[in-house]
Amino acid sequence: MAEKTTPILILPEGYQRTIGRDAQRTNIMAARVAAETVRTTLGPKGMDKMLVDSLGDVVITNDGVTILEEMEIEHPAAKMMVEIAKTQEEEVGDGTTTAVILAGELLKNAETLLDQEIHPTVIAKGYKLAADKAEEVLNNIAVTIKGKEEEEIIKAIVRTAITGKGSQTARETLVNILTKAAEQVKEESEGKPFLDLDNIKLQKKIGGSVDDTELVEGVVIDKERVHGGMPRIVEDAKIALLDAALEIEKTEVDAQIRIERPEQLESFIAEEEKMLKEMVEKVKKSGANVLFCQKGIDEVAQHFLAKAGIFAVRRVSESDMKKLAKATGARIVSSLDDLSAKDLGYAKVVEEKKIAGESLTFVKKCKNPKAVTILIRGGTEHVVDEAERAIKDALGDLKAVIEDGKVVAGGGAPEIEVAKELRKYAETLSGREQFAVKAFADSMEIIPKTLAENAGLDPIDMLVEIKAKHEKGEKWAGIDVNGKVSDMWKLGVIEPLKVKIQAVKSASEAAVMILRIDDVIAAGKVKESGKMPSGPGSMPPEGEY
Repeated sequence: MAEKTTPILILPEGYQRTIGRDAQRTNIMAARVAAETVRTTLGPKGMDKMLVDSLGDVVITNDGVTILEEMEIEHPAAKMMVEIAKTQEEEVGDGTTTAVILAGELLKNAETLLDQEIHPTVIAKGYKLAADKAEEVLNNIAVTIKGKEEEEIIKAIVRTAITGKGSQTARETLVNILTKAAEQVKEESEGKPFLDLDNIKLQKKIGGSVDDTELVEGVVIDKERVHGGMPRIVEDAKIALLDAALEIEKTEVDAQIRIERPEQLESFIAEEEKMLKEMVEKVKKSGANVLFCQKGIDEVAQHFLAKAGIFAVRRVSESDMKKLAKATGARIVSSLDDLSAKDLGYAKVVEEKKIAGESLTFVKKCKNPKAVTILIRGGTEHVVDEAERAIKDALGDLKAVIEDGKVVAGGGAPEIEVAKELRKYAETLSGREQFAVKAFADSMEIIPKTLAENAGLDPIDMLVEIKAKHEKGEKWAGIDVNGKVSDMWKLGVIEPLKVKIQAVKSASEAAVMILRIDDVIAAGKVKESGKMPSGPGSMPPEGEY
């Protein structure tokens, strides 16, 4: 008689598990869907997406990372595509769509290899080899900018970054503003140029058009003067930055003041007033005619400041205080007793202006400001937001090229060159990894192919022509969206090398990670209705696995 066997329950009821090829197929599909979502936004002829949330708020953009973040993706594999975009955004500020599309295509081609019984670890190894080789090829074809051509190339990079964005109509205005802003705040660190983007403040205000966007050689503060009796405009401003309150601070321990007669109250109020007057006198004695205070300013102190003709703003944020210090040369002082003439900064003009119904304080025409402000304008909130995203992308490109100094042409030219070299490299490999390297090469072609598709061109014809030119040694031949294959360098379509290298790294690493997953275990809690997540590889809502 056969022995009875008792089934061993490892996972409790309500768990779902997808293993092997099903798990890989499901993860690859989820990641590819995320990549396909942003694919139509690539390039100068890319389309925009309208994203509407549950409250009815609308975002209109073609910025890859913004689209993926706003979509509230729940599938774990698809979430990794969002991470790729975020990494690209944080590292270089641009190229998010390129990185996501490339990752999606790497997974698509990997699936074909999986169907041919090539093991995921072999594909992963091949992709790693191909990514390293791609980085080497990109470094070899890159051009180091120097001398007279630097300014023109930097302008071309900004122009390329803005093309295809909603603010393209004001492209030349933005190109001049951004290059001037970057040049102004650029610093040297250990003998190398360094650009801290925190020193370029972006201030948005609805009204006018994107063409009305302006560069303020100083700082714009979203605050107004504290008293109507103060001057609205101060010329030759001597600026004090104070990280202390101009008010009588409460004691740290509970205290009571017992007043028994009216004259005692009068004496108490007079004493308070005297203390506040002394505080204002210290500001006046330093020679300051403009005061930016990080903390509060008492109403009585406001009155004395107005009488002294001092322009004052209170509760300025710490980040704005630091920018003011960099722009004006002032030193932030923590105690009024320490304030002296040598701590003051200078600006030609400090002025309160009303823009779109709101008062702003402009600190402008500083001598050599190491912090500047770009005041972004636009007809609607959506236009202003999209202009800000375009400017952030362009600033990321500027930082990359100023610090790295290496550039490549755009239009899919570097991707085709990498694909060509990877195919040659694959022939030198003897193992199955060469199939993965060839798949990586095929994947690189998705960028020029997508550029052609989004421009309404035939992608096959364009790829055939572009490949033929690269075989002849024309390494900068790329997709001219006006309908032909051209030398992208001569057309001024130029991108930082760092953007391309980071896109390849992020995409290959994410693709390899997704490929190596062969088991997805989802803990789906049993709902009151008794319904369970259904379908192969289905994922429960976030927080339930």
